[in-house]
Amino acid sequence: MISSLRGTVLVAAGSTVVLDVGGVGYGVQVTPAHALGLRVGHEATLLTSLVVREDSLSLFGFPGQDELHIFDLLCGVTGVGPKSAMGVLAALDPAAIASAVATEDDAVFRRVSGIGPKTAKLIILQLAGKVVVTSPPVSRAAAAPAGVQSSVLAALVGLGWSERAAAQAVDEVLAEANGDSESVPAVLRLALARLGPAQSSGVSR
Repeated sequence: MISSLRGTVLVAAGSTVVLDVGGVGYGVQVTPAHALGLRVGHEATLLTSLVVREDSLSLFGFPGQDELHIFDLLCGVTGVGPKSAMGVLAALDPAAIASAVATEDDAVFRRVSGIGPKTAKLIILQLAGKVVVTSPPVSRAAAAPAGVQSSVLAALVGLGWSERAAAQAVDEVLAEANGDSESVPAVLRLALARLGPAQSSGVSR
């Protein structure tokens, strides 16, 4: 079992990261927001989950224990595969997932690509009492680096959306922030949720 990886980032694009660990390049699937937070040429540590199938070995990477824990829980829900679990984590942070489960708000999960009404209800039922978030939620009003809008727009276009649709989603997200600056991962997460499952090509099951 590969539980974590630490190495130099060779590739960080879309939902794929390649880490050079002792001369071996490991391909890891991550959320688009997580990939944007990593810098090529810099060292990174990922907590990982190795999913073994008859015809493949797939590594999924996470920035912290909360995301890994929720991924494992989601993969245990009937009808939720690893890619759909990553789709949930791409659209919702751990605090939002915990809140949705606690309030039995299955509509939150229905907005994620690959998650239907029945599966959304199963997520609520099977995660009840099991989701414990250990880290505080990231403030969406935190200071953002220059070029947040252009970085998020480029990421969305790279994931398959038209530039027009992506630009509209980013503009709406930033407008609702009432002028407060946002981090790239936060804006990307909100834009992905706004674009909705029908258009998403990067978080499908």
